[in-house]
Amino acid sequence: MSTGPHVDPARKHDFVFLYDVTDGNPNGDPDAAGTPRTDPETMQGLVTDVAIKRKIRNMVTLFGEGKPKPGNDIYVEAGVSLNSQHERAYEALGLPDGKDSEAIAQQWMCQTFFDVRMFGAVMSTGKKPAGRVQGPVQLTFSRSIDPVLPHEHGITRATRTREEDSKKTDMGSKHTVPYGLYRGIGHFSAPLAKRTGVTSEDLAMLWRSMEWMFEHDHSSSRAEMALRGLYVFTHSDAFGTAPAHVLTDAVKIERAVDSGNTIAPPIRSFTDYRVTIDETEIPNGITLTKIVG
Repeated sequence: MSTGPHVDPARKHDFVFLYDVTDGNPNGDPDAAGTPRTDPETMQGLVTDVAIKRKIRNMVTLFGEGKPKPGNDIYVEAGVSLNSQHERAYEALGLPDGKDSEAIAQQWMCQTFFDVRMFGAVMSTGKKPAGRVQGPVQLTFSRSIDPVLPHEHGITRATRTREEDSKKTDMGSKHTVPYGLYRGIGHFSAPLAKRTGVTSEDLAMLWRSMEWMFEHDHSSSRAEMALRGLYVFTHSDAFGTAPAHVLTDAVKIERAVDSGNTIAPPIRSFTDYRVTIDETEIPNGITLTKIVG
């Protein structure tokens, strides 16, 4: 198990994570035919917090396969209705339907499901509700450091679904960005963690899952995604000793080569950037843990 201040659930944590994609689609927008999400004003790439949480959930599940540990079940699971997850609490505890059972069921949900305990959940639906939990871990949208240029690639399919279509040529497309380095920010609230029952093991699992979340999420459109940095700023107490933005701004990302007055070449590699930590901006009472980077 990891040790150190970054796994102390009684202290506030703010963190920055950096990851990149090469010739891939880090997070397609279903409202735009699956094209990579971008800010239309700056053309910086965007990745939702939901996409990152999905990868963390998947890693918690993978780490637990074959050796399930109580408390590491996943609430938001593909193919499983949320209401049926609430019903598990009522069945396990033998609770009757009714408002008085909600608080008891909610405690069981926090104890049983990693993502409820860490991210929170709205569990007020169905005939056996469990109320609403505000989770201690909150993530921002990730944003690319520089603009990205989404590309659409035409593809054809050689095989056919039906025999009568054997003479047809099916056309399709894939969407990618040539390269993008993305920066995300997260926050951990110790007072909220106390309510949901977060432990040191939970925080260690969070950092471990983030460290490996891209290594087991490869696909044809995400073949080259990698975590390039994970920096955790730990406060001296539960409520914090400095504003979060002061700490996260200490992580500096700049182009490795200054092009001067000439037109800057396109970014195509992580080595085209220089990542530094300005430790003079980190106030006293803050501990920095570099998990990756």
